[in-house]
Amino acid sequence: MRSVFETFIEKVHGFTSLSTTDALAVEEPLEIQLGYGPRGDRNVKSIAVTMRTPGYDFELAVGFLVTEGVIHDAADIEQLGYAQERTWERPQEPEDRGAALPYQPRRNIVRVELAPDVALSLAHINRNFYTTSSCGICGKASLLALQSVCPPRISNQFSISAEVLYSLPSRLREAQAIFNSTGGLHGVGLFNAQGELIAMHEDVGRHNAVDKLIGAEFLQDHVPLRDTILLLSGRASFELLQKALMGGISMVAAVGAPSSLAVQVARQFDIALVGFLRDDHFNIYHGLEHVSGCTSSRKEKLI
Repeated sequence: MRSVFETFIEKVHGFTSLSTTDALAVEEPLEIQLGYGPRGDRNVKSIAVTMRTPGYDFELAVGFLVTEGVIHDAADIEQLGYAQERTWERPQEPEDRGAALPYQPRRNIVRVELAPDVALSLAHINRNFYTTSSCGICGKASLLALQSVCPPRISNQFSISAEVLYSLPSRLREAQAIFNSTGGLHGVGLFNAQGELIAMHEDVGRHNAVDKLIGAEFLQDHVPLRDTILLLSGRASFELLQKALMGGISMVAAVGAPSSLAVQVARQFDIALVGFLRDDHFNIYHGLEHVSGCTSSRKEKLI
């Protein structure tokens, strides 16, 4: 598969080495281009380049545009496919998403053609999107910017039991086929309250994995993803909480730690947030009422 690369290595155990092979997760750049404007005066703009694991490239591009507030409905997209410079290539059949093909540079550029009537804020795009961890603006500005583009929220009624919550990491791991081969990919899973896996994606970048998942659900007209929980195989950053918010997700759980700004997003927009989800423990950073089956062992709540 194009998402996995076999290489020769020396495996050392103690002081003895053995020549063998190892499977690595492929990492390649993906450029996302945007086509926009009236029918007779179309423009093309390169809006982002991300390092990703090939496969589900169209979903990744669409998910990026959704979570950055550029598009809001599947009808905003008129055409979707691979492009190289000025040569337009129509998308392949649905089963061919570039995941099992030999390396082809032309498959490292995806162009999303917007419908002619879609209004586009070039000022927003020219800011290079505020949602990168190294954007250099303060947390307050990030939250204000997010508030201006996030879709309408309804009351969060999602609830999940602690017992089901504990079972999610192993269910996600079982579904990670490429991780099981390489050990080098982030995985994200979308679950319902009963712990059933709705969707799963992998990538060398955790933000790319989330974009692939949300993009795929968006193209199936499943967004907003209310009454679902997003499980992250790593940590929870501001960027990932922002993507969950834009996808309408009710709860985020991470195997690793959340950042301070991620917690602020969860509290401001009422997204239940769990971190350090392991075999027998987890931390609730927001939304205790959304997790059933927990018995408090202290009488007073700290302020």
